[in-house]
Amino acid sequence: MEVDSGTVLQAVRQQLEADRLLGIRSVPVSLPEPVPSRAGKRDVRIVDPEVVAQKAEQLRALDENDVRNCTKCDLCKTRTKTVFGVGDPCARLVFVGEAPGHDEDKQGVAFVGRAGQLLTRMIVAMGLTREEVFICNVLKCRPPDNRDPMADEILACGPYLERQLQIIEPEVLVALGAPAAKTLLNTAASIGKLRGRFHEYYPSGLAGAAVPTMPTYHPAYLLRNPGEKGKVWKDLQMVMDLLGLQPPDRKRS
Repeated sequence: MEVDSGTVLQAVRQQLEADRLLGIRSVPVSLPEPVPSRAGKRDVRIVDPEVVAQKAEQLRALDENDVRNCTKCDLCKTRTKTVFGVGDPCARLVFVGEAPGHDEDKQGVAFVGRAGQLLTRMIVAMGLTREEVFICNVLKCRPPDNRDPMADEILACGPYLERQLQIIEPEVLVALGAPAAKTLLNTAASIGKLRGRFHEYYPSGLAGAAVPTMPTYHPAYLLRNPGEKGKVWKDLQMVMDLLGLQPPDRKRS
């Protein structure tokens, strides 16, 4: 079967640009065979504006009536602000991290520190914007010294995350880091063993509606271990293929 050289060159340029955005400097010795996929056409979920408004209101009410006033665990004593989450209330793709950090605690907005800036670049490399996805954490309050979430904190805060996902009804989840992956998938397996393939998340109360979930490394981990960025990009490429996305076309003039 003949492969159009222009198409191949365009795909290579897009691949290199996406790799650059993620800090990947090496180029593979050989290119993979072209995969007949949905790349080249971007599927868009058509949502009634009334549904968007309804979901936005449900999320707002959950935040203002429940999350902001939550005292279910001791984190309420040390937080500055709760961090509910940001993005499209009808997002096809939701990123779930573990907990807010210092910057998020001060601003009340998810993923705005250095790790958040890297996550934003990852999202852009996928051909999306932060406004087109939803970004949140398992915990809505910052643990002291950015330690990992404790079991009782996850137990107390987990229902908020479940309710968020029930409202949004995403097509795909990306679990950023071990605590998020273990919480969503109810597993004790390490992130190294979980990443690289899809798993199934079953939202509470939605029988039979499993959501494909891709566990991958947290952006904060990538800041400390930049050599692992290539693995994350491979994980995100599988998410892109499932959603019919491709990197943005950044042709040089």
